[in-house]
Amino acid sequence: MSETAYVPRLKTLYLEKIRGVLNEEFKYANPMMMPRLDKVVINMGVGDAVNDRKAVDAAYEDLMKIAGQKPVVTRAKQSIAGFKLREGMAVGVKVTLRKDRMFDFIDRLVTIALPRVRDFRGLNPKSFDGRGNYAMGVKEHIVFPEIDYDKVDKIRGMDIIVCTTATSDAEARRLLKELNFPFRAN
Repeated sequence: MSETAYVPRLKTLYLEKIRGVLNEEFKYANPMMMPRLDKVVINMGVGDAVNDRKAVDAAYEDLMKIAGQKPVVTRAKQSIAGFKLREGMAVGVKVTLRKDRMFDFIDRLVTIALPRVRDFRGLNPKSFDGRGNYAMGVKEHIVFPEIDYDKVDKIRGMDIIVCTTATSDAEARRLLKELNFPFRAN
């Protein structure tokens, strides 16, 4: 009995269907020119970390559950007296997902988390940066099924940046649309 290696559902969809659709639409001369997902960066800023040192630890644990890998604690680069912030203080956590973990996270984001967002009308189609990357914010991290609502001390938001190898926003928008990202119609 041979064991087959686990391949994420979205990765299979990309390899079998989406590459063909993109090639038909944009007519690439070389298969390496086709846009693909490069990485996903998830950042969780912790504003109350100045007064409460345990807030960063709680955000660290939550992000580790959501992403499935250890996050990195981000620190302040310079002191800002108005915010009572000192250089080197922990101000948030972030994690970079690549390969299979990235595909799994995007699958959970699109199929489970985004439909659970309150008053969700679709993603903003104008949030591309001009170089084929898409950034979005989630106001409540409790929309992810890995987070137990009863054990959450405070609801936090997070930034999610989807980086692609696309050279234009049109290519990236088409790629993400094929990956079932629910963009709202403008």
